[in-house]
Amino acid sequence: MSLGFSGEVAEYYAKFRRGYPPEMLDALQEAFALDAEDLVLDLGCGTGQLGVPIADRVRAVVGMDPEPDMLLLARRTAAERGVPNTQWMIGSDTDVPALGALLGPASLAMTVIGNALHWMDHDELFRVLRPLSRPGGGVAVLANGTPLWLQDSEWSRALRSALEAHFGWELKATCGTDDEARRRYADSLRAAGFEEVREIAIEYRDDLDLDQVIGGFLSATSPDLLSELRDRSAFTDRLRRTLPPPPYTEVVPVVALVGLAPQ
Repeated sequence: MSLGFSGEVAEYYAKFRRGYPPEMLDALQEAFALDAEDLVLDLGCGTGQLGVPIADRVRAVVGMDPEPDMLLLARRTAAERGVPNTQWMIGSDTDVPALGALLGPASLAMTVIGNALHWMDHDELFRVLRPLSRPGGGVAVLANGTPLWLQDSEWSRALRSALEAHFGWELKATCGTDDEARRRYADSLRAAGFEEVREIAIEYRDDLDLDQVIGGFLSATSPDLLSELRDRSAFTDRLRRTLPPPPYTEVVPVVALVGLAPQ
């Protein structure tokens, strides 16, 4: 079922969403002992920010997302980067049992799920993924930074105030990136039978310009909200007047919550 991340939103997502640092990909490869024979599922894959770079390390990646526009851009990115060992499928967490019936038990070396997990029934999903995960394989839930409007910096607070004033509602949603959400996910992984549940954390700094800040926000909106911003230049000018001068430095904490299937 579509969640509304289509059309222009998907384009913003492809252009402005953060990628994942190579250090995190290295850590995931080590945690799940990934090799050239392995199959990875990228669930809620978006436009391929995680699935495409992981594909270089394994036999194949299956990216699954309910938004056709996201998959179109993911497929395009894989082709442009010369990554042929990816397959992109329409589907959500409720379609994983059908995928499992095709693949068979113990077929997945790793299932990676980003911020899209907060749209899913994670208890049921982890229960379904447990028999599909090969021994020593498992699940990685990734939080790729803090939303731009919820960071502890002068420019982030100014951005939040400007957005709240413009739209008339309070911005509080963390999209599953907060500590409380990760604790719930960890408890659910253990309840589903995954072991050695732990966090892998990597942090880096990045400098953004105004277009990246605005694009990052718009990538998290909906087509309905975008339609309210018909005059983008006025919206951009308002933020330019409100925010301090760039660059906008952010500290990006990338956290992977991993759980392993018993050996």
